[in-house]
Amino acid sequence: MINNVTQIDATVQRMNVAKARPSAVSVSTPAIVGFKTPFVKEKATLRIKKFKRGDNIIIVGNIDDDYVDIVEEEVMPEPQDGQANFFLYKPEIRKTKYLKNCYVIDYIQSPKTRCGLGTEAIKGLAEKAMFDSRAEGRIVTFSAPVWKESSPALFFYKLGFRFMDPAANGYMEECLLKKIPDIPPQTGMMYLPRTNLHRLLRYGEVF
Repeated sequence: MINNVTQIDATVQRMNVAKARPSAVSVSTPAIVGFKTPFVKEKATLRIKKFKRGDNIIIVGNIDDDYVDIVEEEVMPEPQDGQANFFLYKPEIRKTKYLKNCYVIDYIQSPKTRCGLGTEAIKGLAEKAMFDSRAEGRIVTFSAPVWKESSPALFFYKLGFRFMDPAANGYMEECLLKKIPDIPPQTGMMYLPRTNLHRLLRYGEVF
């Protein structure tokens, strides 16, 4: 056999071979391992306003003393038997309760029900009110029915809010014992007592 290796055309060896060159524009980036789009947590919509002591809002009912200024005022009694001689009557001393500076929950709505978003919003407001030197942790709301057959009163009651009517609070306790999710329309002013405020913030307790 004749070895023809030496007879290989040298032109093959002289062929130009294209070589990869680094791009002047593109920049190599390392692969991102485990990257996830950050989750934006949903929040409940909470609309609040403030009541000032100068608004002279009179409170009638049972409420903690730190929520009101008790002012003694002279009131003339109404004449009896058609007598209009006011000199026969002495003015009466009447104690009037005026609401102090406080936050008022005007509206709250959660994008999802029974998932804690509304509770988290109330806790945030409670912390804000506690560090407010004027409000000093005072928060009130007016429970009004959202639908004809339900009311947000039980939601606020579980967070520590209380009615000024003891009978209404007793009805709330009955609803909790019977585990009634929706209660008939229960209206009225509710407030957050200071003891319940601290329990809500320190321990995250739901009543």
